[in-house]
Amino acid sequence: MRRHALAVLLAVWLAGCGSPAPSVVPTQTAPPIPAAVPSVTPVPTAQVQPAPTGVPTRTPEPTPTPAAAPTRTPTPSPAAPWYPPIGATWQWQLSGTIDLSVKAAVFDLDVDDTSAAIVAALHAAGRHVICYVDVGTWESYRSDAASFPAKLLGKVVDGWPDERWLDIRALDVLLPIMEKRLDTCAAKGFDAVEPDWLDAYDQATGFPITRAQSIAYDRAIAAAAHARGLGIGQKNAPGLVGVLHSTFDFAVVEQCFQYDECAAFQPYLDAGRAVADAEYELPTSAFCAKAAAMRVSAIRKRLALDAWRQTCP
Repeated sequence: MRRHALAVLLAVWLAGCGSPAPSVVPTQTAPPIPAAVPSVTPVPTAQVQPAPTGVPTRTPEPTPTPAAAPTRTPTPSPAAPWYPPIGATWQWQLSGTIDLSVKAAVFDLDVDDTSAAIVAALHAAGRHVICYVDVGTWESYRSDAASFPAKLLGKVVDGWPDERWLDIRALDVLLPIMEKRLDTCAAKGFDAVEPDWLDAYDQATGFPITRAQSIAYDRAIAAAAHARGLGIGQKNAPGLVGVLHSTFDFAVVEQCFQYDECAAFQPYLDAGRAVADAEYELPTSAFCAKAAAMRVSAIRKRLALDAWRQTCP
């Protein structure tokens, strides 16, 4: 386009100089160059090459199967505590050398004075053994006497100068001490426990203990015994039979024929559980017939509770 304009200017200039204008030879317009169409180089078809020899092909991993949730093995419930059946013969000894020759199906022995070997010997002879534990009074001669805070010690127990009443309202302090005593019973192999002094509310303790507080304490002791696989007998406290007989397993009483209290323990007998009685003053002729009629296991003992005893014929 620029060369065509230059030729026109040259012709004008020559005309001005007097020279005839040369004939303009029309320039040949070049045909338009078609837009280049890009050539498409065909893409060669990819050839699938065989996998090299020796290179393992990857096998898809299987979807993992979820592991089954472990089944929880239930904790076995503790075996039902043992208790003496109605009519069981018994021996109660809390002092002196233990006489293993006594012909009784059940022995009631002191927690500290009885070794595990003695319990095992009685078991080997087919006997059952009850563990005597004082839960209502402090005894100066016990190995754990120093464990009791002085503020929990009340009046001296009438007739027992080495004992003082405990303030059983302090359950948080007393229960751990009593649980250790029950642990000793269980460790030695005893079958059951006889907890003494369950009726603090009815005693001159020096503390304003109510009947409800006595019941709460007694039930806590029973629960602790059962938790250790031990049966538990209600000791005396005839006024509490109505509320305790469903918690305790049997009864151990003193002089119930002398004081006409045996009938109060009838709920235990009705449930097929023994009531074991010890008489100190009455001769056997004064209570044996009554005991047989009521099915109470009665014996005569001395207050010292040594090996001596008299049985009903």
